Amino acid sequence: MKFIADENIPLKVVKRLKDMGVNITSITEIQIGMDDEEIAKLSQREEAILITFDKDFGEIIFRKSVKPHGLILLRISPKSVNYISDYLKWLLVESGDVLT
Repeated sequence: MKFIADENIPLKVVKRLKDMGVNITSITEIQIGMDDEEIAKLSQREEAILITFDKDFGEIIFRKSVKPHGLILLRISPKSVNYISDYLKWLLVESGDVLT
């Protein structure tokens, strides 16, 4: 599975996930400041699941009918890079449900 991390996902988190073998790219590696609709379209074109803290993607999906390939909307308090990394590690690697 492929993942795209929105700009609000720290690059250190993306690097840690890459080090664990997760196929993930940060939007900041593609184009800084990319419009949310374009990010959703990129997700669809690349068949990559978007990971974000941004609730605006709900608006894009339901009102503008622009649908990413998949969406993980994080509703956790981003306390630290370690906290976010550990949560995503659990979700994407340890749970065994997403990457299998």
